[in-house]
Amino acid sequence: MSNEELIRAARQGDDEAFYSLMVHHREQLYRIAFSYLKNEADALEAIQEVTFRAYVQLGKLKEPSYFSSWLIRILLNYCADEIKKLARRKEEHQHPRESPVESQEHALLERMQLEFAVDQLDPHYQTVIQLKYYHDLTITEIAKTLQKPEGTIKTWLHKALSGLRLHMKKGGELDG
Repeated sequence: MSNEELIRAARQGDDEAFYSLMVHHREQLYRIAFSYLKNEADALEAIQEVTFRAYVQLGKLKEPSYFSSWLIRILLNYCADEIKKLARRKEEHQHPRESPVESQEHALLERMQLEFAVDQLDPHYQTVIQLKYYHDLTITEIAKTLQKPEGTIKTWLHKALSGLRLHMKKGGELDG
């Protein structure tokens, strides 16, 4: 069965078709959830919640060919909500930060600095960077997923990359 046939069957109440769709998308969903939530347990919980939400809302999907984008959109909304909850909890229980552990591995430190820089970006820019570079989506796929024009996505990507360059030049470089 093709993806669209599975989607149509799932919309008509075929639970096995829905299960097949979710199995097909689980790896991509996991990678996206993990990149946002930064831990396996939370990423797995996100997939469970997204599976439930998708199952309940499947009738609202207007165009079966957009199933993948629709599913990712549900996941992004869930992750955004979870990140907000985590930020509120951190604010409520603010503790002084421990000094960073010195790392001898230059590459690991640069990766951490880059992830920190990405976290400092506007949420729209973070999303575009993660979908483009962490999940290898095309501009067109990102535009469909975020329901924005391709031009907007290109602008956000350009601004995000400029912001990352600026951050890395100002204070993110090791030898700076």
